[in-house]
Amino acid sequence: MTQVQLASVATREPGAGFLDEVMGRVGASSRLDMCIQCGTCGGSCPSADDMDHTPRALFAMIRAGMRDAVLSSNTPWMCVSCYRCAVRCPQDIPITDVMYALKAMAVERGACRRATAPDFSRAFIWNIETFGRSFEVGLTARHYLRHYLTRLPAMAPMGISMLRSGRMTLLPPRRIHGIPGLRRILVAAKELEAAKAGATRRHVDADRARVTATTAAIATAAGGGHGETGL
Repeated sequence: MTQVQLASVATREPGAGFLDEVMGRVGASSRLDMCIQCGTCGGSCPSADDMDHTPRALFAMIRAGMRDAVLSSNTPWMCVSCYRCAVRCPQDIPITDVMYALKAMAVERGACRRATAPDFSRAFIWNIETFGRSFEVGLTARHYLRHYLTRLPAMAPMGISMLRSGRMTLLPPRRIHGIPGLRRILVAAKELEAAKAGATRRHVDADRARVTATTAAIATAAGGGHGETGL
């Protein structure tokens, strides 16, 4: 086997491993490997202009094994979950679910270039776990005091107008009835997600070990062939 072929094996298989990892996080219906790179998702996305990479480009990067570039991209965080891309995808890829999976993977690996989006997500989740519903004032205060303190004065007129019209209140919301049940559901969901992530990591580790062993065997065979021919 030539050096070019060996390089092909070494670069192609890790990409397949990352693709399998992402698909494993999404679930059996991910169909990410069926992407035909038509670009319908990027053309349908209202946030595409603000993304580092369109969904189409991001999926190509996943298949190429560009783990760091994918997980540090702002593309998943710019997704507004409108599902327009998923509805129009000719391959029925659940693109929004893929974006959720990539966000979770990026947070787990600490790959986000900026903490703004992950912190906003954590603040929102804290509201849900605490009250069982969203609390806009609390969410805005927690997020803007930490990341955008200088923007608060400019938002004051809009905030005062919403307070006067009753669209917003400074008082924290009432906790929903059955908040313990909701918390048990959230804990169970986190356990399921952790189990899925663990299974995916074990699969990827086994796949990498197989690729390493196969590549070493091919290299050994190639070296033996050179010896027999005198090359």
